[in-house]
Amino acid sequence: MSDEEYDIEPGELEAADDELTGDELTDADMHVDPQDLREEIQDFYLPTQLVDAIMEMGGIPTTSEVMTVGVGFIDIADYTYLSQFLSPQENQDVLNGLYTAFAGVLRRHGGYLNKIEGDSLMFHYGGNIDRRVKGMSDEEAERYIARELFFTCVETQRVCSLFNQANQKFLVEGASDEAKVALKRAFNIISTLRNSFELSRSINAMFQIRIRIGANIGEVTIGNFGPDGAKQWDVVGTAVIDAKRMETTAPIGGLRISKALYDKLVETNIANDYYERFKREALVLDSYYRDITPEELFKQSEVQLKDKRGAVFQTYSVQVTPNLPESIAAQVADLLTMGPSGADRVLELLKYYRGNRYVISAIEDAFGRAGVAIRKSYMLETMYPHQLEKIGAQFSNDSGKVAEHVDEHFSLFDVLDKLGRFQDIVKQGRGSSDEPMDFRGYGHYMQQQERRIRAAYERSRNRLVQRAYFFNVVFPLTFESIRSAILEYQQESEELETLAGA
Repeated sequence: MSDEEYDIEPGELEAADDELTGDELTDADMHVDPQDLREEIQDFYLPTQLVDAIMEMGGIPTTSEVMTVGVGFIDIADYTYLSQFLSPQENQDVLNGLYTAFAGVLRRHGGYLNKIEGDSLMFHYGGNIDRRVKGMSDEEAERYIARELFFTCVETQRVCSLFNQANQKFLVEGASDEAKVALKRAFNIISTLRNSFELSRSINAMFQIRIRIGANIGEVTIGNFGPDGAKQWDVVGTAVIDAKRMETTAPIGGLRISKALYDKLVETNIANDYYERFKREALVLDSYYRDITPEELFKQSEVQLKDKRGAVFQTYSVQVTPNLPESIAAQVADLLTMGPSGADRVLELLKYYRGNRYVISAIEDAFGRAGVAIRKSYMLETMYPHQLEKIGAQFSNDSGKVAEHVDEHFSLFDVLDKLGRFQDIVKQGRGSSDEPMDFRGYGHYMQQQERRIRAAYERSRNRLVQRAYFFNVVFPLTFESIRSAILEYQQESEELETLAGA
């Protein structure tokens, strides 16, 4: 990638790089005034956006406020696949480049980068340092916050996809030299890996930087937190905690939002506008997502909170990448050539995306193009043997005809969906429906209680047996069948290559 692509004159990038890295330090530079150094440290580490907002206020806020804000969390998922190829400095350069790309999205939308912790990032909209909400009514501010928060999340996912390609199209005019340097360093590393003859296929197949994002809108307390000497301007409250929960349960490469945020998007017609835009993009790309429904784009699901004694609340997972099925299918196609480790990675993708019929359809088509023979009849027999017996009886138990019938009437998604329903059944526990009993004496009462307790034990034991059978037999055999089909394909491909070279 040339310097011209970054809109920098030849030599300017190297000069900026030297200035940032300190390569041209002289002896005089090493003897700085302590006060100058303190100011330099403050300028370097203090968020410019926060400093500017406080300057505009005319003083540091001394009291906290309760206000409505929109909170988002970003987390890098599965970073291990890239980091194993990189030195510590290269890992730092890639992460700094990625955070620079995300910060650019926030600046475009007016968001505030609250903090970076390791491989996660927190940002928000609204509050007393958000200039754009000043003068707005509460309703206007909430509409603005919901819109900018949502589209920041969507754009961040798309920027991440461009970052994977070392594609700087997201870089806006007027980007700082520091941002251009950080991106160039990261892109040079990614491009080198992808262009390496030995590593290119491995990198493309085994590694894509993928992020999960969670977002929520609600009331928080805004103020200064922390002891003297370590004060931090921050937002705290249930809305922040729930936003983090959205992120931890978000689909990789996607977005999960709270019901509060979704309702605001529906109220302002943003949800419908986004659906129409997503559909248009999918149609232009001729993507599997061209037939996606609004309910699939914003998929409602319940999230259970183990830390809240199993409390459940409504959320919505949002698709943000119109060509995601094609991207995953291309990754699978590369993985099919990479031996057992590639087969294992394909299984991970199947397990993760098995609830997404578009992605699974794209993967099944990739199997078909490659010639991987998936035995769906075997998988169905493992899950529901009685159902397959009925199908077999229709064809005089001719295994070939049974397999043809299953292939014709059941997609891979259908089979995995049945697996999911089986899993839901064995996971569901049934509470006791026994009514309270009056105490009419020790003997009668204990007789009734013993009958109730022993019946509950039998139900529990049956459920445990069903769960053990599913998780120790049905689930692993289903995916081992797919893995075996991939290994079979790989073995046949090697034999053909051997014959061709003989």
